[in-house]
Amino acid sequence: MNIIIREATIIDSTSEFHHQKVDVLIEDGSIAQIGTSLANEAKFQEVNLENLHLSQGWFDSSVSLGEPGFEDRETITNGLQVAAKSGFTSIALQPNSYPIIDNQSQVNFVRNKALGFATELFPIGALTKSSEGKDMAELYDMKNAGAVAFGDYNKSIENANVLKIALQYVQDFDALVITYPQDSDIKGNGVVNEGIVSTRLGLKGIPNLAEELQVARNLFLLEYTAGKLHIPTISTAKSVELIRKAKAKGLRVSCSASVHHLVLTDEKLEGFDTRYKVSPPLRTETDRKGLIDGVLDGTIDLITSDHNPVDIEYKKMEFDTAKNGTIGLESAFGALLTVLPLEIVIQKLTLGKAIFSIENNSIKKGSKANFTLFNPEVESTFSKANILSKSKNSAFLNTKQQGTVYGIYNQKQLILK
Repeated sequence: MNIIIREATIIDSTSEFHHQKVDVLIEDGSIAQIGTSLANEAKFQEVNLENLHLSQGWFDSSVSLGEPGFEDRETITNGLQVAAKSGFTSIALQPNSYPIIDNQSQVNFVRNKALGFATELFPIGALTKSSEGKDMAELYDMKNAGAVAFGDYNKSIENANVLKIALQYVQDFDALVITYPQDSDIKGNGVVNEGIVSTRLGLKGIPNLAEELQVARNLFLLEYTAGKLHIPTISTAKSVELIRKAKAKGLRVSCSASVHHLVLTDEKLEGFDTRYKVSPPLRTETDRKGLIDGVLDGTIDLITSDHNPVDIEYKKMEFDTAKNGTIGLESAFGALLTVLPLEIVIQKLTLGKAIFSIENNSIKKGSKANFTLFNPEVESTFSKANILSKSKNSAFLNTKQQGTVYGIYNQKQLILK
């Protein structure tokens, strides 16, 4: 599709047009020209949108869909359409389907299902067989099939030796290991953050220590193996500090925080609403501010929606027995702009591609056209009408949002809401 994007303010610190309002001419999927008042002699389709801003395409490092096995929660087809209309040109797919994505054939299956869409899908292979934490999965074969990283979604590797061997093994083919940090023994039967709110509500708590012990242990293993590690969805201020110190020592560690942990706290649990039951649990305002500081100083490398569709029957239950998870693609951008500056948001939604060995495309002549189109100044309230996912378990329902996403251009396709 050949188009001209008119009067777009570029937000891309790697581009010479950063902060400039320009026209962008796209031919055959590449940027042919960038300038002001570009002629449209070939009668290309023109895109004119109010207060249009343009950045490199956004990447989400943690998206669960469901297919295969849980298509009632979400399909790959609809999930990729949701991602596109939410501003994401690429997503990393978690392996928590049925069967678990723990072998080459499963990686090939989800990649083939994603062919032809504007949003690109990059599978994360399970680190252990069936994500049971016992034996390593077929990591090398999955890497050759297109897996960009290896991790067991929301499951800690309790056996330290398994993680040690994995960190050593993948160095031969420069792969990324992901380890979810939560000590299951200390977590016990906890369902929410341990603190004043859990005590007041009579719910069993999960102490910060459950996460921080695992972060510390995993960093020791990383230092021993000299490997490469990504720690996803950290939730405590102490975890940020531990990773900050590890980076200062030169360890190859990266980490992410979820949108909901950057915006919400455990105070939301007052009504026992299971939409706020997530893993790790929502923490205190002190922890939330610690995460924000980690984003601002670069300790936290990227932000994820941690999009996790859950069937309504698994949310409409008593809090103790309800499943963890919230969808987050549709609300990610608008929620983040309520707590972070625009350029930081764009940075954290784009730089993660390098960590996962995915190509980044600067906005310059000759580059592949891979954009997110948005308006950062619209204010709104997130409602059910804004939910595009099959599942509706959003922690951001009825919350204030700043900014709106128009869509994306990628893979020679323009997708607008």
